[in-house]
Amino acid sequence: MSEYKFFKQVNRAFDEAAKHSRFKRGLLDQIKICNNIYHITFPLERDDGTIEVIHGWRVEHSHHKLPTKGGIRFSMTVNEDETMALAALMTYKCAVVDVPFGGAKGGIKIDRTNYSDREIERITRRYAYELIKKGFLGPGTDVPAPDYGTGAREMGWVLDTYRQLKSDLNAEACVTGKPIPQGGVRGRTEATGRGVYFGIRQACSNAGDMKELGLEPGIEGKTFVIQGLGNVGYHAAKYMTEGGATMVGVAEIEGSIYDPDGIDLEKLMAYREETGSIMGFEDSRALENNTAVLEAECDILIPAALENQINESNAANIKAKILGEAANGPTTASAHETLKEKGVLIIPDNYLNAGGVTVSYFEWLKNLSHVRFGRMEKRFEEGSYRKILNVIENSSDRSFTEEELKELAHGADEYDLVDSGLEETMINSYDQLSELRKKHDIDLRTAAFLNAIEKVGVMYEQMGIFP
Repeated sequence: MSEYKFFKQVNRAFDEAAKHSRFKRGLLDQIKICNNIYHITFPLERDDGTIEVIHGWRVEHSHHKLPTKGGIRFSMTVNEDETMALAALMTYKCAVVDVPFGGAKGGIKIDRTNYSDREIERITRRYAYELIKKGFLGPGTDVPAPDYGTGAREMGWVLDTYRQLKSDLNAEACVTGKPIPQGGVRGRTEATGRGVYFGIRQACSNAGDMKELGLEPGIEGKTFVIQGLGNVGYHAAKYMTEGGATMVGVAEIEGSIYDPDGIDLEKLMAYREETGSIMGFEDSRALENNTAVLEAECDILIPAALENQINESNAANIKAKILGEAANGPTTASAHETLKEKGVLIIPDNYLNAGGVTVSYFEWLKNLSHVRFGRMEKRFEEGSYRKILNVIENSSDRSFTEEELKELAHGADEYDLVDSGLEETMINSYDQLSELRKKHDIDLRTAAFLNAIEKVGVMYEQMGIFP
């Protein structure tokens, strides 16, 4: 197998979509290129007193809109090529869901399980310091978020480091995915997985597309396999099962399991917490390795781990009729072609996992406005709803209990508004892609890239760079 180049794969998909674009080659080349690439090295003093050199990257792919936006991952797979590819995908992802950011991405090449919490904090803060020093971090310049191997705690350290170095009223907006007390937004933790569910649900609601696949419309009754039970995978699986789908297979780093009768997500999570593994869970069948379940019988396959998981070695054996790309770049270009020839409906990553950046946008807006969503209108809405319910009671024989009044007159709080905004975004964006797909007779991935190219290209035209 030839060496996998992630950025090359992204650009291959871009070039395929560009064939349907009205823009000239010069502008297309500008859209593709990464504007800024920063390779960071710094020493870490380990807890035992030894010194280790840490390597990190931050890539700003496009400045057509500011700030740039993209997560920070801690992984041994981090390198310049991966970071460039992920930054490019962020540009296209933000454009597809109409979030006004340019794309960026960052990462540190470490296996975080080999470091103590104190060492992780020192690495995170030093990385943030290096970004600030070079202008790669700020509310109006570049705004990171969590990614693989990081979470709210690390984003809180990034914010605290920024505040120590900058006197900025809008400091909280320098990073998203923070803990709630530090300016985070309710609903951010589950946002990517929730968005995956909304996207798959919208795809499954199209009766014509489902008929072509030999499936009934809707999520209910469908079976799915998920790869990766991290934050994204867990929440995607949670909302899929709540929507009526049945989880029949799971892949994790330690192996993969399959049970055609269904796997209980919460029981599996508790079992893994207790034993450290998904293997041996109840009546599930252990498969030969941790990717074998990708080829198992199911309606929907959801890779929610890392890139390059579905490739030329297994694409021909995929049995799922719908591929929902919850991870970034899980399918190689050659595997994409194989699956397309098999008639698989591929819901691409640069749309489907955009829930995280969508809700990050809401958090950024909250931080800039310095007011919690729902704070000013929630009580007013509840009062208005109660007046309407009172009119109904007075003009009919119907009376409401206090519990019913509380439920029916509930005013939208922060979570409600965030969740509603995410659902609206994922539904509208899918419909845009579906329309482009039919107009140009292309697949959804090509439609997503074309959608992004059109939106970014128009911005460059308006800037007068490419008349």
